[in-house]
Amino acid sequence: MRIDTMFARRSGPLFSFEFFPPVTEAGERNLFSAVAALRELEPSFVSVTKTGATTQQRTIELVSRIRDEHEIEAMAHFTCGGADIAELRACLDQLCDAGFENVLTLRGDPPRDADAFVVTEGGLRYASELTALVSAEYPLCPVAACHPETHPEAQDAESDLRHLKVKVEAGARVLISNLFFDNAAYFAFVERARAAGIDVPIVPGIMPIGSAEQIKRFTSICGATIPAPLLRALDARGDDSEAVADLGVAYATLQCAELLAAGAPGIHFYTLNRSPATRAILSALRLTRPWEAAQR
Repeated sequence: MRIDTMFARRSGPLFSFEFFPPVTEAGERNLFSAVAALRELEPSFVSVTKTGATTQQRTIELVSRIRDEHEIEAMAHFTCGGADIAELRACLDQLCDAGFENVLTLRGDPPRDADAFVVTEGGLRYASELTALVSAEYPLCPVAACHPETHPEAQDAESDLRHLKVKVEAGARVLISNLFFDNAAYFAFVERARAAGIDVPIVPGIMPIGSAEQIKRFTSICGATIPAPLLRALDARGDDSEAVADLGVAYATLQCAELLAAGAPGIHFYTLNRSPATRAILSALRLTRPWEAAQR
């Protein structure tokens, strides 16, 4: 089913999970172990990223296997980088021929040895161009990314919002946010987006903290901030990885509860190909049902 249709028909929040392509056999076993464990939570859909170390074909292979082996709606991340328009169309044709109905359209990250995104000759420069191509030529639901705390390459929040509106006008039907740890940033972003005329679902993206050093590295790359009280709590736990992981589950559970109670349409969990934290958080949310507060 198309993801925009899922949100249009929902009677409660939708929960989804994101995985990344493993590069080793052990990593692949770990991925599908996590998929199997999280399948029990009945996600509305899952997505698989396309990383610099893997090909678009690899992402298509993984979403096909997840869908066919676990009967979960799966969505491939699709990037502009490393392919011309003919090659992009060939992969999009393959997705459609395989019966997929959704695709996450992204520009893609700069190559590891470059400071800026490199446009492939005969290719596309912006995610909005890829979104427009999908929307105009394919029966796929284009899903796009957004940044509550502003894309790190944007000049400012206003220009970032203008570029996001271009993506929506190009055909993006659902937006999934970058990770964040300050719910106030998400709420303010949604308010600004609505005022700008962006009316599609804006799904908050949540990453449970499993490692202090890892999350500091991620946030430095993507432009997200760690609130000072959370940062102090992480630093106080030092090298105690179990204590950090416990804090991560507790913080993400409270964060999700507040988002859902305020009317967020769902939660997209960045799992890092692991299941325990996401299982604990989503199980607690389904027991307490904080979204019912938004319906009173």
